[in-house]
Amino acid sequence: MNKALVLFSGGQDSTTCLMWALEKFDEVYTVGFEYGQKHSIEMECRQKILQSIESIKPNWQNKLKLDHIFNLDFLSNVNTTSLTHNVEISHHDKYPNTFVPGRNLIFLNVASTIAYKYDIEHLVTGVCETDFSGYPDCRDNTIKALQVTLSLGLDKKIVIDTPLMWINKSETWELTNELAGQHGIDYIIKETHTCYNGDRSTLYTWGYGCNECPACELRKKGYLDFSGI
Repeated sequence: MNKALVLFSGGQDSTTCLMWALEKFDEVYTVGFEYGQKHSIEMECRQKILQSIESIKPNWQNKLKLDHIFNLDFLSNVNTTSLTHNVEISHHDKYPNTFVPGRNLIFLNVASTIAYKYDIEHLVTGVCETDFSGYPDCRDNTIKALQVTLSLGLDKKIVIDTPLMWINKSETWELTNELAGQHGIDYIIKETHTCYNGDRSTLYTWGYGCNECPACELRKKGYLDFSGI
């Protein structure tokens, strides 16, 4: 079987990647992580998405398989970041303090063990180099190096697919449009969560959020560019 495992958080990017995988693979598994993130509302959103995303396209029905959730809250104990602690978002150092060191490296390592269990070759993740943050564990060279390491360490071919690696947020909206049309766009707006502050009190044209954090600003700008507003 043509199978993939999607690292799925419930945010815009990972939901777009889930749609991408459902279009391309026969069986799609998912994995999510609790790591002490302040915006834990995303974990609630991901469950609702997994229960309803098949409704977008008839050919996605029955493709979605097992979901897994792992607790990695040790990540919040090692470093103090604005995603895991009540500190103001800032950019005083080389990277903004929304950077959780090693997060994506650990996510992919854990995901590879699930892939091994179910004989899955493809891991799908929403990392990209065009994001405002430039996190080092989102870069193409990092992902390629990790792909080699995982394949060697498991003695099994592992391919890490990164559909968003070279596109900006406006193009991410466009990818959703190509995959699922206006139904997909409306779904992303209403069902996903990206706001770092976990605010779902207000629905804007581009989705729920605080309309102030870097994640909201990026998502909003991408939507406005995509829609030509």
